[in-house]
Amino acid sequence: MLKSILQYFLRGLAKKIIKKYRPDVVGITGSVGKTSVKEAVTAVLSSKFNVRSNHKNYNNEIGLPLTIIGFEQSPGRSVLGWLLVFGRALHLLLVKNKNYPEILALEMGADKPGDIHYLVDIAPCKVGVLTFISHAHTEFFKTIKKIAQEKRVIISHLSHDDFAVLNFDNELVMQNATATKAEIVTYGFKEGADLRASDVNIINDEATGWPSGLNFKVNFKGNTVPVFFSGVAAEHLVPSFLAGLAVGSIFGVNLVEGAAALRQLKPLAGHMRLIPGIKGTLIIDDTYNSSPEPTKSALQTLAQIQIKPSAERYAVLGDMLELGTETENTHREVGFKAAELGINFLITVGEASKHTAAAAREAGLGEHQVASFADSVSAGKFLQEKLEPGDVVLIKGSQSTRMEKIVKEIMAEPLKAQELLVRQGAEWAKR
Repeated sequence: MLKSILQYFLRGLAKKIIKKYRPDVVGITGSVGKTSVKEAVTAVLSSKFNVRSNHKNYNNEIGLPLTIIGFEQSPGRSVLGWLLVFGRALHLLLVKNKNYPEILALEMGADKPGDIHYLVDIAPCKVGVLTFISHAHTEFFKTIKKIAQEKRVIISHLSHDDFAVLNFDNELVMQNATATKAEIVTYGFKEGADLRASDVNIINDEATGWPSGLNFKVNFKGNTVPVFFSGVAAEHLVPSFLAGLAVGSIFGVNLVEGAAALRQLKPLAGHMRLIPGIKGTLIIDDTYNSSPEPTKSALQTLAQIQIKPSAERYAVLGDMLELGTETENTHREVGFKAAELGINFLITVGEASKHTAAAAREAGLGEHQVASFADSVSAGKFLQEKLEPGDVVLIKGSQSTRMEKIVKEIMAEPLKAQELLVRQGAEWAKR
């Protein structure tokens, strides 16, 4: 009851602030990639404009209004904290703030039907970005068709004067292109995309031999610009950077300026971030969250990293949650993929991931190459003992599996956990 009242007032105040200040809103949604795209969009646009975006993943009916009002974190149960929120909102409405953002880059999440409509009603978009449609939250949407219906609201509510930015490589996204009246800008790897990436390369550090980043070329309207991004080595992050450049082009940021802005963007915690591990190993930290397609892409990246003949590739995978009736099949697909790619050792965490382990064994991984654990702490201790110099470890799982605990267990400098890892705040300490 109290939450509903709180939500009601937040919604009303946020709508009034949007109406008064009239910022251009870039709304970003999709099954995966929202946060990476939001960060890329913010980096590119900030080269020319005053931009504000959601803090972390504050992308719901509470987080989005807080962003509009100008609060990075929810006050939680603090009455005083909420009084400060409402006080700031009222001040914005009563006194003109000349420094209010020109552009809001807002990640919009959907856990259930109607969520995107609720959020765009608060903040109607000038630009709607649809990143990817795949199996995620199918526990609540039941079918991929219903997921698509929900996600496309980000572009179906746009007018003729607005812009829809679409992932050209995702068939389900492009099937919904007819749902918008807006001008369409596409991005991707495939021929025919307005902004197309090519020549993607993982760059290795000459001193260590480990990957240090990746570069690629962006082709747009006959122009080609090189882009370099440090600290990650995942080709599947390239579309996020393309989306940032696509939105930038709409607001007059050219490719050269956009590429320079992306070069300054720091890798996101838990998004395929490269972290030195103990015993001279390398960690690919992808612990922010997990769903089937990104997990397969992450495994592909792991398989592509060059290692010494004596070294091994480890995949440490936690449960992928909120998949409903698709849970067993999708976890098995991941297990088959790990075996197909020749991953040397698979460690799973959680009940659902036992299906991943079983499928990997069926596909050819031996009993000595697979281990399953109930929790991340046990898995981390086991992994720490197994690792040898030169090994590479991919760690990934849904939020509640707390796979970042494994990263902290095996990272070379655990004192940097607060700086480098996800979920290091006080609210997560006892979970």
